[in-house]
Amino acid sequence: MATSNPAFENDEPVLTSDRTSHTATKPSLAAVTAKSSAKVNQFQQPPEQTTDSNTSRTGALPEMNLMKNIHKVQRDKWGKDIEFLLSCIALSVGLGNVWRFPFTALENGGGAFVIPYLIVLLLVGRPIYYLEMLISQFSSRGCINVYDASPAMRGIGVGQTYSTFIVMTYYASLMAVTMRYLIASFGDPLPWSECNEAWNATCIDSRLITNMAENSTATAVSSAELYFVKDVLKEASTIHDGIGTPEWRLVLCLLVPWTCICLTLIKGIKSSGKVAYFLAIFPYVVMLVLLIRACTLEGAADGMLYFIKPQWDRILEAKVWYAAVTQVFFSLTICFGNVMMYSSYNRFHNNVYRDVTIVSIMDTLTSMLAGLIVFGVIGHLAHVLEAPDIKHVVRGGAGLAFITYPDAIAKFTFWPQFFAIAFFLMLFVLGIGSNVGMATTIMTVIRDRFPQLQPALVAVGIAIVGYGIGIIYTTPGGQYVLDFLDFYGASFVALVLAVFEMFTFAWIYGVSRICRDIEFMLGIKTGLYWRICWGFITPTLLAAILLYHIATYETFTFNGYVYPDGMYAFGWCIFAAGVLQLPAWAIYTFLKRKEPDWRDRLLHCFKPTHDWGPEDPELNAKYHESVYKHEQSLPRDRSLVRRMFDNVFS
Repeated sequence: MATSNPAFENDEPVLTSDRTSHTATKPSLAAVTAKSSAKVNQFQQPPEQTTDSNTSRTGALPEMNLMKNIHKVQRDKWGKDIEFLLSCIALSVGLGNVWRFPFTALENGGGAFVIPYLIVLLLVGRPIYYLEMLISQFSSRGCINVYDASPAMRGIGVGQTYSTFIVMTYYASLMAVTMRYLIASFGDPLPWSECNEAWNATCIDSRLITNMAENSTATAVSSAELYFVKDVLKEASTIHDGIGTPEWRLVLCLLVPWTCICLTLIKGIKSSGKVAYFLAIFPYVVMLVLLIRACTLEGAADGMLYFIKPQWDRILEAKVWYAAVTQVFFSLTICFGNVMMYSSYNRFHNNVYRDVTIVSIMDTLTSMLAGLIVFGVIGHLAHVLEAPDIKHVVRGGAGLAFITYPDAIAKFTFWPQFFAIAFFLMLFVLGIGSNVGMATTIMTVIRDRFPQLQPALVAVGIAIVGYGIGIIYTTPGGQYVLDFLDFYGASFVALVLAVFEMFTFAWIYGVSRICRDIEFMLGIKTGLYWRICWGFITPTLLAAILLYHIATYETFTFNGYVYPDGMYAFGWCIFAAGVLQLPAWAIYTFLKRKEPDWRDRLLHCFKPTHDWGPEDPELNAKYHESVYKHEQSLPRDRSLVRRMFDNVFS
């Protein structure tokens, strides 16, 4: 057994690299150093025989030198740094900014919601975003292998990948609906602007201007809503008898986003970077056109004012703060593994501090811009309908994009087809940018584990599986399944794992070590703001939000519909499959250790693997030497309080 030292701990003895478990084609360290085994054997003594620091240092130095000889398959890199930045913008700026942020703000105090949102962004969103970028760029590892920093916690990355896969499948189905609307937008008149007798319902043409105040008791439904429910989704009133058969037009439309995703994945990360120029920039061009149009509509100012006007009595409600945290998660796409994946393809010295600042600002401004556009149009809709309150014409979630906005466009007297095409094309591009990021995360995980697989084979496999599962969402009961899986398989799982992710990097790996890694990589000192957020504020807020979510949990429903009992049992199984990855992988890591004493085995499960650090062998050797020197300089008799203080402030 190789000599152990506090600078780094091996997943296996130093002459057996565990990287073979992650990358099948990489030779073990034993194979690399077989010819010089005699020279190394003099250092292969049990840890208990190491009695002083000099002996420990003597054993450590050969290990550091051996790191230079480890052969690694170099990871692909972005063509240019700006491609990484634009890809992050395309990933983070998505459908959640266009329909989720405006409606969430409206439901939680309007302008008053923006204040908790910005506070949460500063204390939770940016710190996690920066941390995920840093740790993956530093190690050139994806969202699972990055937990080589603490192997027992690898289940966090597996669980996050599981959630990302679920989101990826239903996100593409929303792109299919968007594509269906985009194609329909070329029709004259717009198909949702007029009623259809086949709908067999009391209907009002959306292109007509009616007075809601005079018809407040009427049961008539707009043609835009009936088109979405009856024609596009063919939505069922219940799924107690099953989810039905797929709607063939949506099945065909689903081919379009998966074809775009597959082609992007086949070309690799450099191609993805080139595509990001279009995916990140084009939506802003469309938003600018739509904003100009919204500002010229009668009643738009009232809608925008309603969106930003604070309701100060709601700012202290716990529900508002919970909504702010969940919105930050959706907006920045943190704690799903996507940010880590993109960062793992960065140059070692790329300035991620600058990138975090730009992406977080752009994401927030985009949410506000989308809110102004959407509520400007909704304000106009309320004006022409003479609605007593804007809330009477607003629908949340997908209804905001596929019912309220089309209803307003149908009443445009000037070129409604152009604005319908522009809006749905923008939605499609925004969605594809996010979906490519999620699919690339899955592909990275697979190729990290099986690097011998050809990228084209993996890309086609992901597309086929994703398309096959996506067909479920094109059935009459598809929206019931979508919301159900989003709650149990994505949102809830991500929140639980986010708490453990922060605890892992802040207190197991350590804030102080992260700060030293930053200095080694970027040559900059880490400010007090980042240290305090990582060490105390962010983990505490996440834990508090999780406890609040559990304490206020109510049976999940879909527009008031209560699912069959079997579905709820299935939902908790889906939730458990994601969260229980953490203890399962921790137990597996513990059992595969070779130390005779269980306490040593447990301790080593939470130590970084021997090859943890920069991808480049020379830098890796220098890094381990610097870590070792630091560990040797620390006093051995520190109290627990002193250790906690040093972890954050040292």
